[in-house]
Amino acid sequence: MMLKAVILIGGPQKGTRFRPLSLDVPKPLFPVAGLPMVQHHIEACAAVPDIREVLLLGYFPAQQLHQFVTDMIAAYKIRIRYLQEYQALGTAGGIYHFRDQISSGNPDAFFVLNGDVCGDFPLQEMLDFHTSLTSPSLITIMGTEATRHQSTMYGCIVEDKETHQILHYVEKPSTFVSNLINCGVYICSPDIFKRVGEIFNSRPDFYSLEDEEGTESIRLEQDILMPIAGTGQAYVYNTDRWWSQIKTAGSAIYANRHYLQLYRTTKTDRLATNGSDKPTIIGDVYIHPSATVDPSAMLGPNVSVGKNAVIGAGVRIRESIILGNTTIQEHSCVLYTVVGWNSTVGAWTRLEGTPCDPNPNKPFAKMDNVPLFNNDGKLNPSITILGCNVTVPAEVIVLNSIVLPYKDLPHSYKNEIIL
Repeated sequence: MMLKAVILIGGPQKGTRFRPLSLDVPKPLFPVAGLPMVQHHIEACAAVPDIREVLLLGYFPAQQLHQFVTDMIAAYKIRIRYLQEYQALGTAGGIYHFRDQISSGNPDAFFVLNGDVCGDFPLQEMLDFHTSLTSPSLITIMGTEATRHQSTMYGCIVEDKETHQILHYVEKPSTFVSNLINCGVYICSPDIFKRVGEIFNSRPDFYSLEDEEGTESIRLEQDILMPIAGTGQAYVYNTDRWWSQIKTAGSAIYANRHYLQLYRTTKTDRLATNGSDKPTIIGDVYIHPSATVDPSAMLGPNVSVGKNAVIGAGVRIRESIILGNTTIQEHSCVLYTVVGWNSTVGAWTRLEGTPCDPNPNKPFAKMDNVPLFNNDGKLNPSITILGCNVTVPAEVIVLNSIVLPYKDLPHSYKNEIIL
């Protein structure tokens, strides 16, 4: 069997909710657990022997992805290409626009992965399920269980419990439909291009349609999944493995936590260990080999420290991401915080966010349903985010705040966005 994988990485306008972290690097390249977000997708695809090529589809300028693609080819020894859309064509529109590149070599099927999801992707198991179906599947969806409240924020699937055939599909319904939700991972038959082509030919304004997300043309969920549900051509593969979305900057903290936990069973060499002349490590921690961490520091659980970062004496970091070239000076405390590139945190300073995981016992969590502001205009308790090149003075507290890049903070802040 010959397969391909398509990863939909979107473009700059899709990263607006990820600001300020997407102001300096394309969102798919933001490091989570030490690796660019989309590298986790590529790694999962490269682990499936039948996948011969990975295609990244998006509308970021090609030069922003060139070095990353080169590095990924060298790391995983698999063919990888970036196909740039000249505008947002929609999740299915982009696939249709590049149908010749996807179809070249006559693959038996192709995976499609949304770039803003993360998880322990069971791609081989999903493929085994797809190929075992007695009735051919035009598209197989990866699904997982959500709570009744959370389900309305996703695509909801009603399935035949015996055959796993999809009987009904609704994208973000206004009322409860099902607690089985769409994970944004698919296996498609090449025949799906005929279905998308029918929609394309029925829309002379294909390249000018718009919706609330921006310029969209053909959407895989609303335009493809909803009409074919109940026709015997769509199936769902259920998984109970960890899965999440990364829509906002704060949600990166939870993705970081789960990817580090995943390393414990899949990539233990990526995790820091305790030892003489080493910092105290609690739980799962990633430290880039070029980072400098004082032996008296204490890190973890669930901490990532980026390239060339410097962590001073007596520093305590927990549930946080420290990005590259950042300096955390002595005896500072960093909790539930993302510290941007090239930032400096002064001595005896406290950076703290408030964890807002609404359902930590589920295999996934969505943080995007919490209003950004209270009625008094103050920022709701949230993860603290520092953009790049932020300087925080010594002996201050920054609590539940978002700081845009290139700011020198004069004093303490609480529940604010510092523009």
